[in-house]
Amino acid sequence: MTMTYYTLGNSGLRVSRLALGTMTFGTEWGWGADKATARAMVDAYIEAGGNFLDTADLYTSGTAETWLGEFIAERSLRDRVVIASKFTLNMDPGNPNGGGNGRKNIMRAVEASLKRLGTGYLDLYLLHVWDQLTPVEEVMRTLDDLVRSGKVRHVGLSDVPAWYASRAQVIAEFRGYEPISTLQLEYSLVERNIEHEFIPFGIRHGAGVTVWGPLGNGLLSGKYRPNAEGGEGRLEVMRGTNHPTFQKFSERNWTIVAELEKVAVAIGRSMAQVALNWTATQPGIASVILGATKLEQIKDNLGALDFAIPDELRARLDAVSRPAVPFPYSYFGPEIQTRVTGGLATGDKPAGYTRSVLVEGDPVNVAGK
Repeated sequence: MTMTYYTLGNSGLRVSRLALGTMTFGTEWGWGADKATARAMVDAYIEAGGNFLDTADLYTSGTAETWLGEFIAERSLRDRVVIASKFTLNMDPGNPNGGGNGRKNIMRAVEASLKRLGTGYLDLYLLHVWDQLTPVEEVMRTLDDLVRSGKVRHVGLSDVPAWYASRAQVIAEFRGYEPISTLQLEYSLVERNIEHEFIPFGIRHGAGVTVWGPLGNGLLSGKYRPNAEGGEGRLEVMRGTNHPTFQKFSERNWTIVAELEKVAVAIGRSMAQVALNWTATQPGIASVILGATKLEQIKDNLGALDFAIPDELRARLDAVSRPAVPFPYSYFGPEIQTRVTGGLATGDKPAGYTRSVLVEGDPVNVAGK
């Protein structure tokens, strides 16, 4: 395959359209890959031209960062790869400042991640999840300090409300802080709700969306079937928990899986490849994070962009997976808008009318934002 690259949001950081996630590196959580398999997956990804490696301090209790650092050092890859890590979640039970998004924890967490990864800097550092407490001003000032210190190159947000992301970007713009280059969010055929606010925000305000969960935690790979239990996949292992990420078994989602399988057969591709292709080629998507436990899964995933989904088949996937339109978005359709414009056609400006559409004349940034 030929890997292509987008600049991440409005930054100059070039990342491959397919990223490699490391949440599966280690078996501490009851599922995942052993060290030899994890190393083989990294090797296969690098050989395919991938350069975007995503991890977090909490992943398998630090094992993921440690292994990733070792794999990078073994092949002297540090200058060739983009390493993204995240902070927020507490790894020290009983310590109220061992997690969260306050300055104390961010400064602690970055030093711990750098040590585990065996590197002097992170290319991208992200808030992992909104803690509902820390002022966004404190977060952005701390992240900017890390950039100015040289320990971090770019910053991003993951799993936050849209209003919070917007507030963060405004603060960065008006105070001269390092801006948000990416939003890392769940997105797939079975989870499309970011289309309401996050995608428009990212496109208009320079934050490329990096997708996690593009296969619905394995549901869209075809490995799970209705009324069938058993196995070692993430959704099975986590079936009895209340973790929202793993609540994917529903009648609506089985209908999506069934349609996806039909489209995959028609194209002659695996269900996983079709699901990844659909996600990666949606508006506003900069990169899609692959997460696997087996080498053959990664090899299959890496072929996800070697084809195009025919328009009529894509329309079928769009229709079966279309999310409900809640208020106030239900008011933004043509029925209400015609009353705004008096029935006249007053569409937005054409592409290229404003400089914000193209960055330094590079059309790749339109899709990369």
